[in-house]
Amino acid sequence: MLNIGGLTQGIVIDHIAVGGAMKIYEYLNLKDMDCSVAIIKNARSNKMGRKDIIKIENSFDIDIDVLGVLDHNITINIIEDGVIKEKRNPKLPEKVTNILKCKNPRCITSIEQELKHVFKLTDREKGVYRCIYCEQAFKKN
Repeated sequence: MLNIGGLTQGIVIDHIAVGGAMKIYEYLNLKDMDCSVAIIKNARSNKMGRKDIIKIENSFDIDIDVLGVLDHNITINIIEDGVIKEKRNPKLPEKVTNILKCKNPRCITSIEQELKHVFKLTDREKGVYRCIYCEQAFKKN
C-alpha cells in the first residue's frame, strides 16, 4: 500500500477521474508554484473503483467551478492545521474562457489565433459545453 503523508496546510483535489490529474495539474500551473505537489494516479477508491488525487502543500486561490469543467465529480478539501476545514464540490459554470479549446478546424478560433476560446454550458445534465462561435461541442477524453 502506497502511503503519501498528510498535509498540515493545503488543498487535496480528490475523486479525479483516472488519467485526469495531469490536466488539472497543467491548468493550475502547479509546475510553476513553489510548493510540494503529490499526484497519486490510479488509486483504489470504494466510490469510483479507481481515481486520481492531487495534494498541494500550500493554500492558494482556486476557481473551483472552473475545475468542474475539467472534471465535475471532483471534491476539493481545504486542509488547515492537519484537518479538513472545508469540502467543496464544483458547480458547472455557465461560460468558460480559455480553458477548453475548440477542435473544429473551420472555427474562427483556428484562424484568428489571438481570439479567446469561449464555451457556454448547453447541457448541465451531461456537462456539455459548446463553442460560442461555431457551436462545436467539447468532448472530454
